Amino acid sequence: MYGELKVFGGRAHPSLVSEICDYLSVAQGKATAYNFSDGESFFQIDENVRGSDVFVVQPTAQPVNDNLIELLIMIDAFKRASAARITAVIPYYGYARQDKKDRPRVPITSKLVADLISKAGADRVLTMDLHASQIQGFFDVPVDHLFAAPVLLDAIRAKDLPDLIIVAPDAGGVERARAIAKRLATGLAIVDKRRTAPNTAEVMHLIGDVQGRTALVIDDIIDTAGTLAKTVGLLEKKGAERILAVGIHGVLSGPALERLEESPLESVLITNTIPIDDKLAACKKLSSVSVAPLLGEAIRRIHEDSSVSSLFV
Repeated sequence: MYGELKVFGGRAHPSLVSEICDYLSVAQGKATAYNFSDGESFFQIDENVRGSDVFVVQPTAQPVNDNLIELLIMIDAFKRASAARITAVIPYYGYARQDKKDRPRVPITSKLVADLISKAGADRVLTMDLHASQIQGFFDVPVDHLFAAPVLLDAIRAKDLPDLIIVAPDAGGVERARAIAKRLATGLAIVDKRRTAPNTAEVMHLIGDVQGRTALVIDDIIDTAGTLAKTVGLLEKKGAERILAVGIHGVLSGPALERLEESPLESVLITNTIPIDDKLAACKKLSSVSVAPLLGEAIRRIHEDSSVSSLFV
């Protein structure tokens, strides 16, 4: 058993940190963070953490580089303040899409970021729905990899969608979509997609029958929504009666909101692994569900050295 449980957050997602602390019934750790005039980050812990079990909550969302550097600086500060254990809680792991050398002379940036987090002083990592599960192996410290499926399944069941079929927008998302389809006891369709450039996708064809059915697209990251928009267009062409979508990480950059509004999508459900308040206000089709209880429960179990495996749904 480590020392007192303490939860600190960076500036990436204050509302999620607050929700997690409320779930755990603990006060948020006191700290000061700001930028110097040249943009350099400053962080100082404003309370004693010597011997404490510290959890640092910081999704590496937009601005990705600023939030990543702030995470590294926070971890270093806790290490030098003699925290007994430091767990980096990263609800959204940036750079996860660069997980392999799939063309000449490119980096494997998700491995580089894992090395940086380990080197900064993190003793373990808690994250959610990595773009590729093998990224867990890039870390030299233990990784608890949660899935948002339990939270999303409750929200999907609450919609009571008739004649439902789950759709994977690409081959990489088949395992995730299949798991949800199995738990909902419904069918599965797969979109064959080829990516022609970063943030650019060309949908080829559909494996499965969506004619007259309610199609629910399950994706992990909705970034520019290019893939989702083309998937929805294909589903409409193939005769889907209703089309909805679920995305775990609502990056929603560039023309994403405009694409969602203009598409035949009925609604898009996302989690709050990334700050989304402004986006929810800007797009009427968007709704959200909180992963704070799931993260909070994982933090509690890690602190108490009890099993987290039952949360890996």
